[in-house]
Amino acid sequence: MTAIIDRAGLDELIGALRRRGFTVIGPTVRSQAIVYGEIASAGDLPAGVEDVQDGGTYRLRAREDGALFAHTAGHDSVKRFLFPPAIQVWRARRGQDGGLEVEPPPPPPRYAFLGVRSCDLHAVAIQDRVFLGDRYVDPDYEARREDAFFVAVNCARAGGTCFCVSMDAGPEVTAGHDLALTELIDGDGHRFLVEAGSERGRELLAELPARPTAADEPRLAAEQTARTAASMGRRLDTEGIRDLLAANAEHPRWDDVAERCLSCGNCTMVCPTCFCSTAEDTIDLAGEEAEHTRLWDSCFTLQHSYVHGGSVRGATRARYRQWLTHKLGTWIDQFGSSGCVGCGRCITWCPVAIDITEEVAAIRAGDLREGLDADG
Repeated sequence: MTAIIDRAGLDELIGALRRRGFTVIGPTVRSQAIVYGEIASAGDLPAGVEDVQDGGTYRLRAREDGALFAHTAGHDSVKRFLFPPAIQVWRARRGQDGGLEVEPPPPPPRYAFLGVRSCDLHAVAIQDRVFLGDRYVDPDYEARREDAFFVAVNCARAGGTCFCVSMDAGPEVTAGHDLALTELIDGDGHRFLVEAGSERGRELLAELPARPTAADEPRLAAEQTARTAASMGRRLDTEGIRDLLAANAEHPRWDDVAERCLSCGNCTMVCPTCFCSTAEDTIDLAGEEAEHTRLWDSCFTLQHSYVHGGSVRGATRARYRQWLTHKLGTWIDQFGSSGCVGCGRCITWCPVAIDITEEVAAIRAGDLREGLDADG
């Protein structure tokens, strides 16, 4: 089911979601960056704004056509709402009788996400496998994810660090959405081709002030997505990548990257699939209240691999190697897929512009397995 809506129709879409009790989250401009936040209308979206990204650089610039979704992935993703940086797991206080009264965490909002890109939908599917797809289910993630509504957007342009095509994760929205938008701006006006991806999506689309698609509009949308796919800023060769990384644990390239890496953890913070966490317990001075909080963690911190006697991965070389080989290699063993969706955030937001695609290419070019067969 497809249809065409205009800017007023997009406002009605947001209003319909809000009337259904959803907190609508969409891209906004804050501190000169695209950041997800609560929106009440299309007027909150970043009209006439696009981003310029490369290794270690990110800038916004104006454009004249008033496009609402001309930007690509910012540092933010829907992970911040489905797997928050900090959540209260429980809080306890001493009761009148001296016993403990445990307060459960408050229920999360019902989220509707607008403007989600294909790479981030794939990231949600990956985190679903981590938090929901095994014997152990994370109850907070399950509660946030269960009723979430996704209005996705097909990308009209690729960012300078995007490589979603290499990871089969975009730029076309193919799964995981309730509705998918393609923004079209040409001589026939500014409009959105809307495609339903679920029964909930079809029901909502039927309520919108929409018109049927003209004969050429699906073709125009497909051509726009194809141009985006052909203009990726980066490429990653994934052929045999798990075995490549496993066989090159002592590759000298790990030393090269360690000389530049700051162990800041930016790559893990902006990654839409990284899920490491730690726990923190706090208690008031009177001993009357205590709280247990889950916080994001990173495999780049010394504490992450700490066991009795010290950290297993004490050197930056070991920590970067752990992150890269897990993301692209051993993640496949754990969850049946790569942990990377090609969004390019780790490249853009690395202060020293370390490029995951460049590092893999360097290891592949100097594969330590080369020549071993000939030598026996």
